Amino acid sequence: MELIGKLYRMVLYAMAGIAGAMLIWLMISVVTSVVMRNAGMQPFAWLFTSSEYAILYMTMLGAPWLVREKGHVHIELVTAALPAPARRVVSRAVAALCVAVCVMLAWKGAELFLTNVERNDLDVRAYYFPKWILTIAFPISFGLMAIEFSRFVFGSDLMHSGEAGIHE
Repeated sequence: MELIGKLYRMVLYAMAGIAGAMLIWLMISVVTSVVMRNAGMQPFAWLFTSSEYAILYMTMLGAPWLVREKGHVHIELVTAALPAPARRVVSRAVAALCVAVCVMLAWKGAELFLTNVERNDLDVRAYYFPKWILTIAFPISFGLMAIEFSRFVFGSDLMHSGEAGIHE
């Protein structure tokens, strides 16, 4: 069981690393495109398309890790005002709601992915690109986010600290 947990964490951190690399690619592609335009050249068609895809993948691949690290945005104003027992109940209820939403989005994402594969849908921009390569990110990422949020439902760690304000 420990091996599975270690492999799972490795996948999560690898996804976050790829998301970070895509952030670097976004910077490079935007700067390159701007420099090319200012030099009077036409930027490569694939620069813009790859930037759009990177934004999607960066978001989807980094989100499960962000949930694990409690880096997602949430407001502690209400939970900070609650006594500890009520805060635990509210925090676990919010996490359970997050699990439900992520499971639903993973399910719908899987349906979309399978539809794209079945229909052989293409994203037509600079090139013909199979849409399933984009939509496969939805069931994977939302499924992993459901797992991560469920850690706050069933585990000892709570999603909310009960401390309002910025703590860095």
